[in-house]
Formats: sequence, structure tokens, C-alpha cells
Amino acid sequence: MASISLKNITKTYGSGKGAVPVIHGVNAEIRDGEFVVIVGPSGCGKSTLLRMVAGLEEITGGELHIGPRVVNNLEPAKRDIAMVFQNYALYPHMSVFDNMAYGLKIAKVPKEEIRARVDKAATILELSHLLERTPRQLSGGQRQRVAMGRAIVRQPQVFLFDEPLSNLDAKLRVQTRLEIQKLHRELGITSLFVTHDQVEAMTLAERIIVMNAGNMEQFGTPEEVYHTPASTFVASFIGSPPMNLLKNAPGGTPGQIFGIRPEHLDVGHDGWHVQVETVELLGAERLVYGRLGDELVVVRVEEGAPAPRPGETLRVTPRAGRIHSFDAQTGKRI
Repeated sequence: MASISLKNITKTYGSGKGAVPVIHGVNAEIRDGEFVVIVGPSGCGKSTLLRMVAGLEEITGGELHIGPRVVNNLEPAKRDIAMVFQNYALYPHMSVFDNMAYGLKIAKVPKEEIRARVDKAATILELSHLLERTPRQLSGGQRQRVAMGRAIVRQPQVFLFDEPLSNLDAKLRVQTRLEIQKLHRELGITSLFVTHDQVEAMTLAERIIVMNAGNMEQFGTPEEVYHTPASTFVASFIGSPPMNLLKNAPGGTPGQIFGIRPEHLDVGHDGWHVQVETVELLGAERLVYGRLGDELVVVRVEEGAPAPRPGETLRVTPRAGRIHSFDAQTGKRI
């Protein structure tokens, strides 16, 4: 296992007048054994950042440390990392055992040790009964477990996951998330996990790096990025539905954006007047979408509470201690 240190990491494609900067001075210290998720929308630079850690993209500026070593110029094979991809990258003609063992055979690891490592990984991932099958005989979730097993047998210092759950259906994503959590508890290997899904980020991470347009907006625990977002971007990206961000909230301060989570608007007989437009039933709760003046507001109403109908007026009050303020010009938290 090893720590990962990103010191003012930058990435630029091209040179001269045609240069396009895509990563802007990222600084982060990832602790030995920590599980960190990099999350952000498409095109924000999260996969590029991961590929620079892997050695698949050249670093334009800054220093990358894995453990005590500066690895900027080291080939991927010398960084002691293992990567799990979105598309599994399995050899279709090989058995599960041979797929998991292939890298070890290339490295000329003794046969007895290969067998021991594969058997151990297969036991952890519940693949022991599938070792003789080929990938086409497996489900999507099983193929992803084989890809993880291939990474495990290498016994790396760092695991890198590049959107490994994107090809799975909703049920399998939940199941595989649980398996990844269990795997991390058992192995304790430093892990970087890239996703565009904020639910994956919140459920898997010990800490989260939120990326936006090549910048690191915030680096903190799931609780920190949810309850104390560093910017309007983080507030709107983390949380489903996202935080209400109001430029013209009643009683608001000029030059500031008023932020409040949907669950922190308490329904009552006084407070703001929200004109209800749509109500979504989500089982144990309802989401009420309405207008406060000319701005859209979402209110989370728990099961059992009376739900308004479209066209009605809902009275809500922002809960004390749950109000957020952001600078209207910069979007940064005040």
C-alpha cells in the first residue's frame, strides 16, 4: 500500500497558441489505504487525472508521488498499480482462471504462487466455481468481478477504477458497489475510483474529489461535500435532487445566493409561498416542484405528510442552521 500525492498537477494538450489546458493545478494528499472517489460531469477531467496517475497520460506540470517516489516519468508497469476499466478488458478465448493469471504468467511468477493468488482472489470475489468458464458464459457483474480479480492478484500498492460500474444495470451496480466496499475492507489497498454518478461517490468514498472543468472544486468527506459544499457547483452536483440555489430568496442578501436542501424546507402553515407545479411520488417520500417567484424550488415531503396538488400553494420555512450562502459572482461559499 502507498499514499498518493498530487502537487499542482496540470495537463495541457498541444503547445503554443493551440495549447488547450484541461487540468488546472490539482493538489491532493491521499492517505495510505484510503478509498477516494473522483466525481464530476462528463468532460471535467476526472478520467484524465486518473490516467495521469496510471501513467497512461503524460503530466504537463507538477509532481506525482506514489509512496516516497516521484513517478512522473515512470512507465505504468513500474508504478505498482492495477487498473479496472469500464469495459472489463477480458480475453474472450481464455478461462476466468487464465484471465486472472495472465499478468502473473507474463511476469514469470511461479505456477504455485499464481494458483495461490488466483484461488485467494476467487474466494474473496466468490468466483471459485467459475474459474473454468469463459467470459461469454458470465453475467456483466461476474465479468466485472473477474476484472477486479485480475487486479487483486497483482498485489499492487494502488487500485485505480475507471467508471467500472457504468456498463451494469441498476441492480448490479448496487450489488457491485457492496462488493467493492467489502473488497476494500478486506484488502485495505489505496484506491482511486472515477465516476460521474454522485450516488456511487457518496456511498463508496472515504473522501471525494469533486472536479469541474479541470479544477478541483472540493476535496472532503461525503458529509463535508453534502453539508458544507465549497461552491454552487458542488451544491448543485452533489445531492439528488440538488440544493435549491436562489438569487432572489425572500429576506436574502444582495450579491449572495441563498442555498437550502429540499429536505431542509419544512412544510407548515406559514413561511414562503411555493406555487406547486409537479409532485413526484418516490415511495417513502414525495418531491414537490414549484415556483418561488420566478425561481424553481424543490421540497422533499416525507411519507405520511399531506401532499399538495399541482396548482396549490405550499407554505415552507427554511430550517435554522441549514442555510447556505454563496457569492453571486464567484459561486464560492461564504
